[in-house]
Order: sequence, then structure tokens, then C-alpha cells
Amino acid sequence: MIYLKTDEEIEIMRENNLLVSRALAEVGRHLRPGVTTRYLNDIAEQYIRDNGAEPAFLGYQGFPASACISVNEQVVHGIPSDRVIEDGDIVSVDLGTFLKGFVGDSAYTFAVGDVSAEARQLLEVTKEALCKGVAQAKVGNRVGDISAAVQGYAESFGYGVVRELVGHGVGRKMHESPEVPNFGARGRGPLLKEGMVICIEPMINMGTRAVVFERDGWTVRTKDRKPSAHFEYAVAIRRDGPDILTDFNIIEQALNN
Repeated sequence: MIYLKTDEEIEIMRENNLLVSRALAEVGRHLRPGVTTRYLNDIAEQYIRDNGAEPAFLGYQGFPASACISVNEQVVHGIPSDRVIEDGDIVSVDLGTFLKGFVGDSAYTFAVGDVSAEARQLLEVTKEALCKGVAQAKVGNRVGDISAAVQGYAESFGYGVVRELVGHGVGRKMHESPEVPNFGARGRGPLLKEGMVICIEPMINMGTRAVVFERDGWTVRTKDRKPSAHFEYAVAIRRDGPDILTDFNIIEQALNN
């Protein structure tokens, strides 16, 4: 069942996702070589709670933290720990909020210090693949139009597009219908209707698309241990085009100050 949201509900979801964007910016301000991923998790959790929301990830299906923090070859769902961030790392931070009965959910991959040109290109291409997907998120298109746009752009650079994990609907629950894969065929999949809210989240590998699920039951990494990038927007489907509820400008302004 796909739940369509009212204008009022979409504004509550915008409030959630702007809070996620500000929380990601706060993590970005503290992200530097020498800090642990657990420290970054604590920064995120405190910021979310200080702004009147609950961390949506904490305890979700048993997840033990408020942030998913995935470093280098880790694709998604990394559990914060005593792992120390090093110069040259790329770090995906995925955060969720629960506020006024709705969920916010977004992710951003940060470059720490002196990152290789190859890794920077991976970040740029993954973010642009997200934008290509968002451009297809309009009334009358189908989920496959988003999927094909992401896949086509990422694969044109020789990158691997992860199949095992997908984007999703979002609303009162973290994961709602429909699933939004990052691969697929145009004109296929559920029809996009006004009032749908979806998370589009390319997970793009520098090497092959193959991934491994670690023994902790959560962390997903690339099989070839090459880096992976992850960016995520929450997007409302509106009659006049995609309405992005996430704001990466908040994050990038914080990083540039």
C-alpha cells in the first residue's frame, strides 16, 4: 500500500528532513582525522534530541545506534564504534528523525582531509546520479524512470550500482512502499502520483557492484574493498515537479565555513 501525503503532512516531513540536514551539517563540523565514529554518532544524537526529535534509527529493527556511519569500503549501515577516522577517508553518514508523527531520512558522504582524485570523482558522480534520479521523480513517471537514470549515469563512469539495497517510500514509518531501486528499466514499476514521498539514495561502488554483509548483521561493504559512496534525498512528488525536502546546501555551507 502506497500512502499519499497531504500538503500539511509533507510540510511536517520537510521539517523533519531539514532537521536531518542540519544534524548532518553538525556532524560535518566535527568530522576530522582522529575522531571516532562513535563520537560522531553522539554528536548527531544530541543534536536531534536538542531539537525536539527522536533519532529514528536507534532501536529500529534492533539497530544499536542513532547514526549509520560507513567508512570507505563500507556501503551502508555501519555501526558507530571506536574506529578512528583517518585523513583521506570518505565517510557516509545516514541519519533519521522522528518528529510530529513523521520520519526524516537523508545521507551524505563526506570527504575527510586529503582525499584521492578517484574518491572525489566517485562522490561527485554519486551526487549527480542522485540529481539525475530526482529529475525523473514527477507525476506520471514510474519508479523505473528514476532507477534507470541513476544506473545509466553511474555506470557510464564504470562504477558498480548496488542491487541488494534500495531507496524507499517514507512517511509515518521509516520504510514504506514503494521500493526505489538504483537500477532498472524506464517505464517500469509503480506509477508516481502526487503526494508520494520517497527516499532516493544511490549507493555507488568504485569497483564492482558486489557487496558482502558483515557478521555484525548490519554493515554492508564492497566485496572488492574499493570505496563506495552514498547520498540520499527525501523527495515529495508534486504536480509541478519534484520537491526535495532535504537541503544539502545546509551541509555544504557548514563545511565551507
